[in-house]
Amino acid sequence: MPDALAESGSMIQVAGIATEVVRRGSGRPLLFLHPELGLDPEAPVIDRLAQRFAFVGPSHPGFGHSARPGWLTSVDDLSYFHLDLLDALDLRDVVLVGVGFGGWIAAELAVKCQDRISHLVLANPAGIKTGGPEDRDMQDIFSMSEETLLAASFADPAAWSFDPRTASEDAIHVKLRNRESVTLFAWSPYMYSPNLVHRLHRIRVPSLVLWGTSDDIAPESYGRAFCGHIGGARFEPVEGAGRFVHIEKPDTFAGRIEAFVDG
Repeated sequence: MPDALAESGSMIQVAGIATEVVRRGSGRPLLFLHPELGLDPEAPVIDRLAQRFAFVGPSHPGFGHSARPGWLTSVDDLSYFHLDLLDALDLRDVVLVGVGFGGWIAAELAVKCQDRISHLVLANPAGIKTGGPEDRDMQDIFSMSEETLLAASFADPAAWSFDPRTASEDAIHVKLRNRESVTLFAWSPYMYSPNLVHRLHRIRVPSLVLWGTSDDIAPESYGRAFCGHIGGARFEPVEGAGRFVHIEKPDTFAGRIEAFVDG
């Protein structure tokens, strides 16, 4: 195993797919589905969540160092993959958490099967269409420069800095691979599944939608509309954070999840 893999996470087989997984902590399992940025194994939120939960953070197929077979090309495929991962690790009574693109996957997973899930937490999720055919619900992240994208995604863009001049070859490879995979899965239709909005009513586990209010990719009305399609779901704005609350406000993010599960 290359050193980069040993440092970032272990590799396991899920339905024949080599999958990178970060696992820390003990107790009730929490499955974290990362956003379009990927999963940084050194992110402070991981250790924070691991204080209370058995954190399980896979890199989706095509992200990080996880393999992606040629047939796996949709978010629907990713949702079934993560159902297979729950089975492979025999995780039960799981707190399912998804952020951004990962929130879309988590919602797709939850409408299919909730047997192993106790709670659902979505933070600034993508995945549904709220406007008309000619309305753009979310800004086009693929047409933005890196600087513009960071400014639209974060309350403080310095929270996610990446300098290719000093980054390792592996880190650059992962960053480009993540970007390529987001394009594959979310380009057309852009950042949504036509059927998901009509299936969210199937989610019957306690659900929380967190929304970083400085998200300029999608408006807060989008998050509230998403929440409104899930029966009994709670909506909680998070000030001082943008699209990736877990990065900008790791303690707040973990604390909201803990309070929700305890409540």
